[in-house]
Amino acid sequence: MTTLNDTPSADRVHIGFFGVRNAGKSSLINAVTGQDLAVVSDVAGTTTDPVRKAMELLPAGPVLIIDTPGIDDEGELGQKRVRKARRVLNSVDVAVLAVDSMRGLTEADRDLLALFQDKRVPYLVALTKSDLAGTNTQKAEMGADPILQAGTCISTSAETGEGVHELKEAIAKLAHRDGPEAYIVSDLLALGDCVVLVCPIDESAPKGRLILPQQQTIRDIIDAGCTALVCQDSELEAALGQLANPPRMVITDSQVFGPVSKVVPEHVPLTSFSILMARYKGTLDVQVEGASELDRMREGARGLPGEPSAAKASGPGDFRPRILMAEGCTHHRQCEDIGTVKLPNLVRQYTGTDPIFEFSSGNDFPEDLDGYDLVIHCGGCMVNEREMAWRARHAAAQGIPFTNYGIAIAKMTGILDRSLAALEPRA
Repeated sequence: MTTLNDTPSADRVHIGFFGVRNAGKSSLINAVTGQDLAVVSDVAGTTTDPVRKAMELLPAGPVLIIDTPGIDDEGELGQKRVRKARRVLNSVDVAVLAVDSMRGLTEADRDLLALFQDKRVPYLVALTKSDLAGTNTQKAEMGADPILQAGTCISTSAETGEGVHELKEAIAKLAHRDGPEAYIVSDLLALGDCVVLVCPIDESAPKGRLILPQQQTIRDIIDAGCTALVCQDSELEAALGQLANPPRMVITDSQVFGPVSKVVPEHVPLTSFSILMARYKGTLDVQVEGASELDRMREGARGLPGEPSAAKASGPGDFRPRILMAEGCTHHRQCEDIGTVKLPNLVRQYTGTDPIFEFSSGNDFPEDLDGYDLVIHCGGCMVNEREMAWRARHAAAQGIPFTNYGIAIAKMTGILDRSLAALEPRA
């Protein structure tokens, strides 16, 4: 169970270790972490799927270590493993390429280095097994390779500990994020403000705890020296009535956006956890634009000419949009699940169409989005900023509008403008 003191995996620095089979990658991970996180074997292909482990790694701090399969795996199954390893690159903040000092750079290593550069992933190269590699001259010759000089290159030995400290320091340096720190909501608040959070408890709510976005938002509010008043939607009117002054803001779970908007006075800013998550992950603008596709679907259903969606219909009532409902985590779906039941029903009602809904969860976000008219993603609390940006960018590259649950619901209930106005700095 995640507590208020835990650092969620999505907010940890993601460090991926890559390399060909038997390059010493798993031994290197164990040496860097000081734990037996990765299985070490002389048998090629021991690591069959990306393995993730959240931990503290000094001096980098809270990190998520990812051990990937060998990038040179063979056969049909091996190629599936390679695709999974390459897929990890969409979420890593720092990549470490393990290169066997005795073997030198392979063609697969060079392809990986080019991929790091293409995806703009900060990376460094760890020359493994340096205790077995021979003379310092040989090591120097390898380190002089032009493609290695483009990044940091460190000789390491899991056996003797050579270079391990230097490697950890180099990882921490790359992991340091430049630019202003991102906040969920506290940058919109002033000391002493009161924020009301509406957290419905229904069949889909996890028993005995709040969902992660709610936990994170509460912590952010408390850290800002403000007050968080938490209630269910059924108690919202009474909670507001007990306040001597209007709250600075009301933040609600998206699934009760409509009813909550009718209770909260117009002069009180109102938004949702999903919209705050889109802002926090840096994808708010593209997701707001993506929600406009819902209006185009509506117009397409009416057979209006000149609209992208209308072109796919032979006449009014014939158009059936294809929508991907994507979630960043995996969980047991309840009978009234928002992603599979409530939101699809709202889309049908709003657009006047009978869309074909398909679903993805966890790391199974499709690479090929051809044929979809829209992607509606969850808030992405379990997905790190880089992964969420890749998903939005990946959809845009294929011409597919991309939005999230909260933004879509606000759009369809007619309160999107109000929900975005709540994110404007205090006048």
